[in-house]
Amino acid sequence: MLTYDRNTSTTQDILTQLTACDSTFSPPLSTRTDLQTYAAKLHSTSDRFEAWEGTALVGLVAAYCNAPDRGAAFVTSVSVLPEQTARGIAARLMSDCIAHAADLGFTRLELEVSAEATAALRLYERLGFALLAESPKDEGTLHLIRALS
Repeated sequence: MLTYDRNTSTTQDILTQLTACDSTFSPPLSTRTDLQTYAAKLHSTSDRFEAWEGTALVGLVAAYCNAPDRGAAFVTSVSVLPEQTARGIAARLMSDCIAHAADLGFTRLELEVSAEATAALRLYERLGFALLAESPKDEGTLHLIRALS
């Protein structure tokens, strides 16, 4: 049975989950960042929306909701264990993140996604995200935005 929570995961929980999902990122997350360092950063500086099955973290959305002007919050990571996909976990976690950012007074939520991640792009479109631009720093990456006000 799935349960949902926020900010209860440990750095080790996050690392285990990111490692299990590494190959689902395009390109693999470990080719872009050190997973241990990233897990520690997510634990210490992001708002984390979590899906659990028992004691296993099976889904994670992490967002930086720390801009003092409350302009944009930024979703930095969305991952669901491969064997847990197609259960609506990512949609639920993203919806929780959207509601949280809106409750904090942010005007928009932004994220970047690989242009090749068609399933993720469909999810974000259903959730009201629109293409802002192609990322100038990373070819093949799309910058999406969703208004919150």
